[in-house]
Amino acid sequence: MEGIKNLDKLLAKMKPELVNNEYVFCTLPEDRFNRLKVSPLLVYREKEGITLILERKIADDHSLTYSDVWALITLRVHSDLLAVGFLAKITGKLGEAGICVNVVSAYYHDHLFVPVARAGETLELLKQLSKF
Repeated sequence: MEGIKNLDKLLAKMKPELVNNEYVFCTLPEDRFNRLKVSPLLVYREKEGITLILERKIADDHSLTYSDVWALITLRVHSDLLAVGFLAKITGKLGEAGICVNVVSAYYHDHLFVPVARAGETLELLKQLSKF
């Protein structure tokens, strides 16, 4: 199944969906990560350390340090990795509202991490964008 590249179609079909969980971003050195028995949503290695995105409960259960708590909104449209302007349009709209967003693009969907307190507002803004 091929992803959608057309910006208007992406916006019209994005179907934002709030995932019922709270997430955190943590960073660990490689050796501690290797000893940790968790299954994070995402692992990204940088030279400074490993970034994990995982459920808040898992981080709390393992005494991992984090600073903020995030809601996850998945855009249910199958966006092509070569699509142009989709995330720029979304992050621009959220930026105008003063909502910070951390984006993860995977093969099928784009995933937005926004502050928990602003999740409902973010969903409404995304729904407005999809009606363009």
